[in-house]
Amino acid sequence: MNASRRAGNEGTEPVKVIASSIRKGNIIEREDGNLYVVLTAESFFPGKGTPTTQIDMRRLSDGVKVSDRYKTTEQVERAFVEDQDFSFLYNDDDGYHFMNQESYEQIAVPGDVIGDQAQWLQEGMQCILSMFNGLCVAIQLPQRVTLEIVETEPAMKGQTASSSYKPAKLSNGARVMVPPHIQSGTRVVIQTEDGTYVERAKD
Repeated sequence: MNASRRAGNEGTEPVKVIASSIRKGNIIEREDGNLYVVLTAESFFPGKGTPTTQIDMRRLSDGVKVSDRYKTTEQVERAFVEDQDFSFLYNDDDGYHFMNQESYEQIAVPGDVIGDQAQWLQEGMQCILSMFNGLCVAIQLPQRVTLEIVETEPAMKGQTASSSYKPAKLSNGARVMVPPHIQSGTRVVIQTEDGTYVERAKD
């Protein structure tokens, strides 16, 4: 399978796209000939002046981070990345281990590729890994996870659901802000992208 996939990728040249279409996880080829994975991409549209796109990225070869600012309509070389379905197995000193849902092939992904999202990984979680020449360059987690509150302050008398949120500790060790009426032992839904409370779990 790997041989055919490699052969398939050899004919896939980078395509030119406008800077404003670049998204997190894309791979772009800069003028230095190196490949970079996009960490963040943000477009700015000032009232006067030229709209620009700021792209923060990490060089695949050595992990060096760089930032570029382009005009939003400027052409950028985007390399071909294949999104594949994987399930999370476990993590150890070698990284975070995932299994391909189709081939059952296992790969280890370095922690810096996953970043802060690592805290939301759960055994068996279905994720999308962006693969480039057999390497994982970006990961997409499910948008939401359900976890139990293991520690939080009790609700104060007279507090309404709309008053200020309070800190809480989740079963995975992560800390989030929750509404005052949420108690320890409650299962809650958390947004993985920014770690914000969504709602009390329905289960």
